Amino acid sequence: MNTRWLFILIAFAGVAVAALMRAPSLPDVAIPDDAASIERGRYLVHAGGCISCHEDDSGSLSGGLAIESPFGTFYASNITPDPDTGIGGWQGSDFLLALKHGRTPAGGFYYPAFPYRAYASVSDEDVLAIAAYLLSLDPVAAQTPAHDLPGWVGRWQMAGWNLLADMAAPEPVQYHDAQIARGAYLTQSLGHCGECHTPRNALGISQQEQAFAGADMPDGHVDAIDAEALASWSQDDLALFLFIGLKPDGEYVGGKMEPVIEHNTSQLTDTDRQAMAAFLKHRIPGLD
Repeated sequence: MNTRWLFILIAFAGVAVAALMRAPSLPDVAIPDDAASIERGRYLVHAGGCISCHEDDSGSLSGGLAIESPFGTFYASNITPDPDTGIGGWQGSDFLLALKHGRTPAGGFYYPAFPYRAYASVSDEDVLAIAAYLLSLDPVAAQTPAHDLPGWVGRWQMAGWNLLADMAAPEPVQYHDAQIARGAYLTQSLGHCGECHTPRNALGISQQEQAFAGADMPDGHVDAIDAEALASWSQDDLALFLFIGLKPDGEYVGGKMEPVIEHNTSQLTDTDRQAMAAFLKHRIPGLD
């Protein structure tokens, strides 16, 4: 290869890397501050599973929970509006960058222990309502521990990881049944149930062709919640489980699912729990 072509190849590679590293450019958007938006945001924070990871022993959302993974230990961040250790001073575009693109306000990368891949399909309106609620909370000054990761894991690698995850992602399914569409949104996007219940490959990328088929986690196996696994459950059985954690055999759920029920799904309306149950019971690839 002559010098000219080597230079062109290096330049092309540089442009490609720069494009991968560049954060999306988002317009300034206002965060609502009216009571209705804040209350809606409170509901969405429950639906989005934020409390299960970010709530500390005092009941604030100042983080600190250790999240074990094959790639090290991640710690949930402080999402109270403290300006130094939390999200104080964030603008609407910062929330959109974080939740939908996995990027910090400065343009850096979040690790996917934060489920931005699922949140990517949350509506901008819902993201901004979540922002309104979080910014209405009392600020708590609490510095969470640094992630405990091996030296070969770095944030810059997330540029390539996101690209590979995009390549592996299936085309989104359009559900024409309104209840199932709502359930899909709550389960796949806001509730990000697949983050735990879908198996991952060696790179930690969700294998969406096996969505909700169960997964092996560092602290044990996570049960399948696909239509096959739930064949013996009625839709009402599943909706009741999401409300109080009661299984059809009369046993109550335990382990990591218990706080999910307590803080997240039990706080939803009956209509939304029925929608989640309808989606999980009838989720068939290609269903519309």
